[in-house]
Amino acid sequence: QVQLVESGGGSVQAGGSLRLSCTASGFSFDGTDMGWSRQAPGNERELVSTLSYDGTTYYADSVKGRFTISLDKTKNQLYLQMNSLKPEDTAVYYCAAGQGRVYWGQGTQVAVSS
Repeated sequence: QVQLVESGGGSVQAGGSLRLSCTASGFSFDGTDMGWSRQAPGNERELVSTLSYDGTTYYADSVKGRFTISLDKTKNQLYLQMNSLKPEDTAVYYCAAGQGRVYWGQGTQVAVSS
């Protein structure tokens, strides 16, 4: 059964860093489109970053220059390095990947305090 599991979330102060990980089982990231989204209560789910199967990347303007998406093919893990965190980054972060059919993780909470 395909399963994506996020980890690495937590509570940090503004200016701090976190690295989120997404581990896949029964599924390979290789050859798929993948990415991270986030959602805070009362807000729409927003796309944060994507990594396409051809290696191209996308970052939302709000995180550009601060976040980095990467894939470790050997470990079959997708990462989101988050630096210079701001309170407005507070949200539940989800990883997703697929080709045609999209698989989602359960989410991991990130809380940034001032």
